[in-house]
Amino acid sequence: MSRPPFLTLPPCARAYRLDTDRGAFAVHDARPEGAPIGTALLVPGFTGSKEDFIALLAPLAAAGFRAVAVDGRGQHESPGPRDERAYAQAELAQDVLTQARAIREPDSGPLHLLGHSLGGLVARAAVLRDAAAFRSLTLLSSGPGAIEAAQQARVRMLIEALGTLDMASVWRAMRELDPPEAADAATPPDIGAFLHRRWLNTVPEQLIATGRQMLAEPDRVTELAGAGPALHVVSGAVDYAWPVPSLDAMAKRLAARRTVIEGAEHSPNAERPEKTAEALTGFWSGVG
Repeated sequence: MSRPPFLTLPPCARAYRLDTDRGAFAVHDARPEGAPIGTALLVPGFTGSKEDFIALLAPLAAAGFRAVAVDGRGQHESPGPRDERAYAQAELAQDVLTQARAIREPDSGPLHLLGHSLGGLVARAAVLRDAAAFRSLTLLSSGPGAIEAAQQARVRMLIEALGTLDMASVWRAMRELDPPEAADAATPPDIGAFLHRRWLNTVPEQLIATGRQMLAEPDRVTELAGAGPALHVVSGAVDYAWPVPSLDAMAKRLAARRTVIEGAEHSPNAERPEKTAEALTGFWSGVG
């Protein structure tokens, strides 16, 4: 579960509901002072939300990019139905394409797509459906197929719990399983309250459906390699969902730029935002 380092939006950003032909989505939209040299759509991961990118907004805007972070359907402040079929990967990918159309503006520069973790699988599916919609795709801590075996066991436990317990009960059970270093005492009270609130706001069927996707995702690297957009694989120096060597190998198969953010693990966007923003803007500027 990604933990944003803070929750206050920078002055360059605002929160609102993005209206699309597939419904409204809660977003954080950060803009540079002048006309943007490009626009980035940021898609969060499993159990995540737009807040996972909050520390990237100011540095991306300072570099001249508009950045729009979104809650997907059923995530936190975006509504979603109590129906697992609504969260099939094809549906989520179509949402991304619809969001991309909705944020396009005249003179807003090329559109870059970034997906974190599960969001990378969804973003990849969107690109494979309509590669022409994006100048580039960045896979942030997101691998070639299903997650690592040890993490699969945790996700299966979560799916089973969500099928029998309410969200509040599952939250309490997860907290009991946390290692000592993840104890609530180590989390600032406002961040802890936010994580709890976000969890309760998320539609359980969204978690069940997307959790199953992470267990069964096929390797689609060959498809993506020929899709067309410029590609970037970014991760921390350690990753528990997709081991770093597998991400290295994926980048080679994609002929993609590869960036490792030292000092970060599965969420460089929250753990080392300045270095992550520097890597992203350098890539986007080079392909834009």
